[in-house]
Amino acid sequence: MTEASAKPRIITRQEHGIQSRHVSANAIKVVERLQQGGHLAFIVGGSVRDLLLGQSPKDFDVATSATPEQVRELFRNARLIGRRFRLAHVRFGREIIEVATFRGGADEDSEHREIEAGGRVIRDNVFGSEAEDAIRRDFTINALMYDPVSETIRDHVGGYEDVLARRLRLIGDPVTRYREDPVRLLRAVRFMVKLDLAVEPQTAGPMVSLAPLLADIPPARLFDEILKLFLSGLAWPTYQALVRQALWEELFPALFDDPAQPPPLVEQALKNTDQRVAEGLPVTPGFLFAAFLWPRVKQRATVLIDQGMPAVEALADAGEDAIVHQAARVAIHRRFSGMAKEIWCLQPRFEKRQGKRVARLMNERRFRAAYDFLLLRVLEEPELAELAEWWTEIQKVDGQDRAEQIQKTDRGGRRRRRPRKRKAVT
Repeated sequence: MTEASAKPRIITRQEHGIQSRHVSANAIKVVERLQQGGHLAFIVGGSVRDLLLGQSPKDFDVATSATPEQVRELFRNARLIGRRFRLAHVRFGREIIEVATFRGGADEDSEHREIEAGGRVIRDNVFGSEAEDAIRRDFTINALMYDPVSETIRDHVGGYEDVLARRLRLIGDPVTRYREDPVRLLRAVRFMVKLDLAVEPQTAGPMVSLAPLLADIPPARLFDEILKLFLSGLAWPTYQALVRQALWEELFPALFDDPAQPPPLVEQALKNTDQRVAEGLPVTPGFLFAAFLWPRVKQRATVLIDQGMPAVEALADAGEDAIVHQAARVAIHRRFSGMAKEIWCLQPRFEKRQGKRVARLMNERRFRAAYDFLLLRVLEEPELAELAEWWTEIQKVDGQDRAEQIQKTDRGGRRRRRPRKRKAVT
């Protein structure tokens, strides 16, 4: 692993230009109280990186020489969490400042450090110095430490120059660091796309060959990473980067014939998600999972329908199979898998455009998501264009106008058959 300098490079406020008004006041309070208690304490990680890049950090983390128990003694509003990494959460209303004790060196014989045979770290509560903590972080751009009291940045690993050069570089031997935690493969893609960084060749080199290591990561943890990857407003370029690094197939195996050319429905769903984020509209992973798994659901449902199963029931069965199959790699939260199944199962009901069925469908809580999904299906099934247009227009009218529109549809080829009058029995 790369050696960290015991004496860091100190970057002054005149050099880095970070203004304290852009830093969380609560994070500054935490650092000040820890330092007043006789401990080293700095704001660390992505928040320092983002401030240097002119972005607004989502949250602020603190690293300190204080143990978790000492942090809890100083803050009544602190709660200790974690097994793999022991942390303290200091709550200020809705804002939580995460406080971690400096991590120590790679002492594999320590009772506080647990490593699998393949090199993945299972548990790590080895405490250490400021320099050791810096070198234990994943990328150099995430190892910078900001002291809001002196308004200086402390750099042990050359991260300041990498930020200025917009360069992504792992600290230490890339193969070893990826094996320690294969999720770093996904983090590399996320930072590369989100921050528009060039990946240093040694950092990029082993990514494709080590992609299968993701199979060892718990499915629930991969689900959390999926949310970070696809809901930040850069879903489509993130997908393309995942495919280039052979990571997509490890997350969603055998979904598409050629991941480099995904189904038009999937590509447009990703682009629409980015557009919604750009416009400040809400997005949900349930819709994206519905798009990702649709090819598998549609194929299976078609077989079941051909065997005589009703369409809605076939889609429900096929959807459940697809979700269970996917859960072996990425565990989809029930709230989002349920939404995906509702979207799929509402599709056949769009074909029923008579009478009260229209109003009942439009009152379904997932109607809008299912309608948006229908529009995406038109990209692959052009014969649905007239149906999608009809549902687009019917949403523009109400009351008597809607009733007349439905009646016109009935007369236009979907006329309901009147019951025959039976002859009186004499």
